[in-house]
Amino acid sequence: MLIGIVTVLAVVVIIAGIIFAIVLNTHRNASAKEDGTSLIGTQAPGFSLKSTDGQRVSLKDFKGKKPVLLYFSEGAGCQACIVQMASIEQEAAQFKQANITVVPIVMDSRETIKQAMKQYGVVTPFLLDDGTVSSAYKTLGKGMHSDLPGHEFILVDKQGVIRWDKNYQNMWAQPADLLKQLRTALKSDD
Repeated sequence: MLIGIVTVLAVVVIIAGIIFAIVLNTHRNASAKEDGTSLIGTQAPGFSLKSTDGQRVSLKDFKGKKPVLLYFSEGAGCQACIVQMASIEQEAAQFKQANITVVPIVMDSRETIKQAMKQYGVVTPFLLDDGTVSSAYKTLGKGMHSDLPGHEFILVDKQGVIRWDKNYQNMWAQPADLLKQLRTALKSDD
C-alpha cells in the first residue's frame, strides 16, 4: 500500500515537472518575441565552422545562391535529434526541389557526432560549433539543457536575412510540414 502511494506521488511529481518545463519554455519563447530578441528579419550572424567531413563551411558560401536551413540540436546525446536529420535526408529530393540546403549544427566533438551519424545512417556533414554560433543565433537553453541548443530550425534566405525560426519543444518536426512552412516563409519574401 505504501509503495503504491509513493509510486503515485512520484508520478505526480514527474508530471508536474514536465508541465512546469513546458510552461517555462512557452514563456521563454513568448518573451523572446515580446522583448525583441527574435532574429527574424535581421541579417543572419556570419560563421565559418569545420564539418564532420573536415571541410570548412561558411554562411557566406550560400549567400546569393540559395536559402539555407540551419538545424541546431542537442546532437549525439539526443536520439530524436539524429533521427530528425535522417528523416530530413529521406526527403532530400523535396528540399532540393525547394532549393533549400539543410545545415545541421551541433556542439559535439567530431568523433562523438560521427559515431551517432553512423549509428543512424546519417550522411549529411554536421558543422561543429563551440557554442559561439549557437549563442549568436540565440538557440542555447531552449531545449532540455541550458548549455546546449534546443531542437531549432532557422531559415536564412539567399540574401542572408533570417526569414523563419522555430524551436520544436517536442523534439520533432515532420519534414513535409517543415517544407510547407519554409516555402510559405520564402514566398512572403518575394
